[in-house]
Amino acid sequence: MKEVVNTKSAPQAIGPYSQAIKTECFVFISGQIPVDPATGSISGKDIKEQTEVVLKNLKAIVEASGSSINKIVKTTCFLKDINDFPEFNKVYESFFKAGFSGEENSFPARSTLGGLQIPKGALVEIEAVAISNCSS
Repeated sequence: MKEVVNTKSAPQAIGPYSQAIKTECFVFISGQIPVDPATGSISGKDIKEQTEVVLKNLKAIVEASGSSINKIVKTTCFLKDINDFPEFNKVYESFFKAGFSGEENSFPARSTLGGLQIPKGALVEIEAVAISNCSS
């Protein structure tokens, strides 16, 4: 089983890919950049603001799939400038602390890469894998 996930609460794909693909046990969420779904433009002037927009978009997609942020098990994060990591990390940490219902230090596994060119000149992009509702 493979199901395409699409929500208007997050930016529409800007290429030949889906916002997310849901399988029986997992949701694979495509990389999200800080695009405002209403305007289609980059939103946020610095790494903190752009990270907040990306995580909001990620949350909208994972919820549209029927899962939730507390079921995200892996993220891959891409930064234009690795020197932005400390500020990025503060926003990322607060987002997942809020989403994990008080579970201490229960963050997703993560990889973070820096020094990259990200579409539309964004400062950050995040992709994720979440647990779906497995029947087994």
